Amino acid sequence: MSRKYSHGAEDSVELVVARYREDASWVAGLGFPYVVYDKSGDPGLFALPNIGRETHTYLNHIVRRYPDFADYTVFLQAAPFGHIGEATGPEFLRARIEQNVRIGVKFTGFAWFKLKCDRLGRPHAMAEPENEGRWKGWGKDIPVGETYAKLFSGQVPDTFLVTAPAGMLFVSRERILARPKRFYERCLQLVEADPEDEHNTGHAFERLWQVVFNGDTTLNRAEQ
Repeated sequence: MSRKYSHGAEDSVELVVARYREDASWVAGLGFPYVVYDKSGDPGLFALPNIGRETHTYLNHIVRRYPDFADYTVFLQAAPFGHIGEATGPEFLRARIEQNVRIGVKFTGFAWFKLKCDRLGRPHAMAEPENEGRWKGWGKDIPVGETYAKLFSGQVPDTFLVTAPAGMLFVSRERILARPKRFYERCLQLVEADPEDEHNTGHAFERLWQVVFNGDTTLNRAEQ
């Protein structure tokens, strides 16, 4: 049975947090219902294997919950504030969420920046020396166009305007439901097939969330 939500922000928003070993205690202070998926290796109701970056976490939540979503779902990393902006914190994030609810935003990101890339995710910073060895796909391009082609109908765009980089998203229920559950299961299969992000599949989704949640049902493939 689907949940019923009122028009108050606290009752219409659910936070979904992807955690490894970060301190996520700040989440409770925001005052919204939330679930923290834990990839630290500790057992628990919301424990997940540490694969596929936050993409794996978000897709697991969608597949498990479908179609029972809050009016708005906020997908967050457990240490988000460095991407949101200098000197920001929980109060700033709560204000942004409340504003989005108030004006009826359907999809947006929380990072302070946006970017534009090609089908290989270029320009990107996948070969920064300080990140060498952190994941198996270090130094490789991002298969943005290839991943798009596996998921959506029609021609693959040459470029992508990424409006929600860093994997932090605000999405309305109707935008999630614009894609069938089979679509998200397919997304999850792609990520699980690249568990250590050797081919940067998880990174590709960071460049594609604005397409996943753009509400354009003409992009849905017939087999989905």
